[in-house]
Order: sequence, then structure tokens, then C-alpha cells
Amino acid sequence: MTWYEAVFVLLAGMGAGTINAVVGSGTLLTFPALLAVGIPPVLANVSNTVGLAPGTAAGAIGYRRELEGQRGRMLRLIPASLAGGVLGGVLLLTLPDSAFHAVVPVLILLGCLLVAFQPWLSKWISTPSHLHRGAWWVIPAVFATGVYGGYFGAAQGVLLMAILGLGLDSNLQRMNGLKNVLSTVVNSVAAILFVIVSDVDWLAVVLIAAGSTMGGFLGARYGRRLPPMALRVLIVCIGVLAIVTMVF
Repeated sequence: MTWYEAVFVLLAGMGAGTINAVVGSGTLLTFPALLAVGIPPVLANVSNTVGLAPGTAAGAIGYRRELEGQRGRMLRLIPASLAGGVLGGVLLLTLPDSAFHAVVPVLILLGCLLVAFQPWLSKWISTPSHLHRGAWWVIPAVFATGVYGGYFGAAQGVLLMAILGLGLDSNLQRMNGLKNVLSTVVNSVAAILFVIVSDVDWLAVVLIAAGSTMGGFLGARYGRRLPPMALRVLIVCIGVLAIVTMVF
């Protein structure tokens, strides 16, 4: 990796950390960046997950005020994210590379669509529904999202926001704090698994970790001031570029 490619990956990590803290879908920045510097897709995905783990943790710490009074929720939902992240990581390591090449463009497209339609999702979930307070399906849905996050993870945060907003009666900022904790659990457990049993591009990991950690704290502090539409357009464009890169 040349020095300018390293700077490119570092900046992608910073952008991903910022976006993950505020919106989710930072993988749609870093994964294409790693592909662009010549890292093979599965190795790029593994290294990306390991590198983003510190950034998601930084975002969770930055939202600690919104987590006050949510200890019970976290204790109920963290095991589901933990189990899902492990299963998703195992699937990534055990399924053939051809499966990853076939599935990931579809997952990226799903992530792009979720990011693009997030304003409508937010309007849908912004009004608390007492019919969905503590809905029984929240835990299995969080588990399924954990599987997705452990396997690839683009737009995992958007999925979690939709699930938590529909299934729990609380405001969006508190749900965003909870989303950051659950994303941290998924990324961290998958990262530990990958470090133990898989090959990792450590230079890419260090660059993404450094950038995403800075971005996570910046996102938690200043992210609400950023224009959401600009972020969404950027993420969708980069996601489409990643699909084109992988398919062609």
C-alpha cells in the first residue's frame, strides 16, 4: 500500500466512524476503499470489521448520556447481538468465497436502499407506538441483524434503528445510543473471531481503527450538525461504486 493509498484508507475510516455514530453504514465507505487499494474482498471484509470495532466503541461512549436508564434493555439485547455476531462471523469464514462474491453486492444494494430511504424510515418510527412497546420480536430481530453484521454489516445501524424504533417506546436519540452499543458488540465479537482464526491485513486494520476512532468521537459530538442528505448521497454513490467494482 502506497502512502497516498494509506491516507485514503485512513480518511475512509474517519468518515466511516463519523457516519456509524450518527447514521450507520460506514462499511459502505471503508469496504470499497479497501477494494480500491487492491485488497481481496473477503480479506477486505475481515480487516474492515476488525478495524471498525474501535470506532463503533467510540461512538457508543460518545452517546453514553443517551444510555442512562437503559441498562435493562442492554442486558436483554446484548446477548442476542453477541450470538448473532458470532454466527455471522462463522458463516463468513466457512462459506466459500464464491458465496461472498454472490451475496455481498446484494447486501450492499440493500444497505444503499436503507440509507437512501432512511428519512421515511425515521418518520415511520419517530412516533412511539404503544402497540409495539417491548414487542416480542425485538430480540430475534436483533439476533438476525447481528448475523448480518457479523457477515458483512453495511447498514447494520439502519436496520437496528428501524427494529428498535418500531419495537421499543423511546425517542430516536436514545435508540441511537442503544444502536451504537449493539453494533459495538457485533463488530467486537466478530473482530475477535477473525483475529483468532483468519488472515487479517494489519496495516488496513490500524489505519481504519485510527480513523474510525477519531470519527466515532467526532460523530458523537458533532454528527447531529452534519447535513444528513449529503451523507446519504455520499454513502449511496460509494455503495454503487462498490457493487460495480465487485460485479465487473
